[in-house]
Amino acid sequence: MILRTQKGFTLIELLVVIAIIAILVALLLPAVQQAREAARRTQCKNHMKQLGLALHNYVDVNTVLPPGASVDLSITATGNNGSWGVHGRILPYLEQGSLYDQVDLSTAWDFQTPIDGLKIPIYACPSDPKSDQARDPGSGKVTLYPTSYGFNYGTWFVFNPTNNQSGDGLFYPNSKLSFRDAVDGSSNTLLASEVKGWTPYTRNGGPSTTVRPDTVPQAETIVTSGADFKTNTGHTEWPDGRVHHTGVTTTLTPNSNVTYSNGGTLYEEVDFNSWQEGKNGSAGSPTYAVITARSYHQGTVNAVLLDGSVRSVSENIDLSIWRGVGTRSGGEVLGEF
Repeated sequence: MILRTQKGFTLIELLVVIAIIAILVALLLPAVQQAREAARRTQCKNHMKQLGLALHNYVDVNTVLPPGASVDLSITATGNNGSWGVHGRILPYLEQGSLYDQVDLSTAWDFQTPIDGLKIPIYACPSDPKSDQARDPGSGKVTLYPTSYGFNYGTWFVFNPTNNQSGDGLFYPNSKLSFRDAVDGSSNTLLASEVKGWTPYTRNGGPSTTVRPDTVPQAETIVTSGADFKTNTGHTEWPDGRVHHTGVTTTLTPNSNVTYSNGGTLYEEVDFNSWQEGKNGSAGSPTYAVITARSYHQGTVNAVLLDGSVRSVSENIDLSIWRGVGTRSGGEVLGEF
């Protein structure tokens, strides 16, 4: 009788193999995640490139850049959500002509059903985990998806309805700017940058000083002057022309943490708009805004310049350079950034 032994793994050998596989998976998973984020970042840049091309095509047809909002200064009492912003005005140039034909830019957007529950992919960065989260404001108003891209409303001051004075960016209410107004050069002027959907903000109060804040603590003091605190709703209304929904300002460098405490909760990324543009028409107050460029990309935000070029901007960029990019005719010498 011949005894045959069966070959196999011992328990120790099996545990060693499992441990090796676990180590390999642990090493591979970050690489896979990085590859996926690189792909999302590339797609995000492509969206911004399309925004740049859409603005160029808009100017080709209309000779001027779209206004940040359309504000009726002949009246002194208004409701909210009355004016469409840049996102709504460039729809025909983003292959959304059918949608554009179904809406009326001359009337308030919040009850126009063609945009109800409609997500426009180009307005969302795939790296933004909240870009797929729709917002239902209630009261029968349309449900909207947020936007990940804010257009350049300047460095701090945006608009004064009492004298029609404008800020130093490319967009503000009732604007009629063209490329020639970008005296600093189209390659040195910001068109739009990334922002985070569902950003908390304060509004309709202050600012505590009209002097532009130069530091985060100064900005945090100004944020507390806002009379209304809106929890996680900034940049959630892409049709809206007001800066806290569809704009950005270069008051602070990208990804700056501006904290604000409310009801025992500390919010780490908060924006500020002293007055909703268009609210109460000519009887409204001036608008000053700290709407910070932010992204979910590590250490950077994507930005598109007026010439249509897209680049990644470091969150460590010098504040004077970032503000220089935010002005259309500030005369700054920027160099490489």
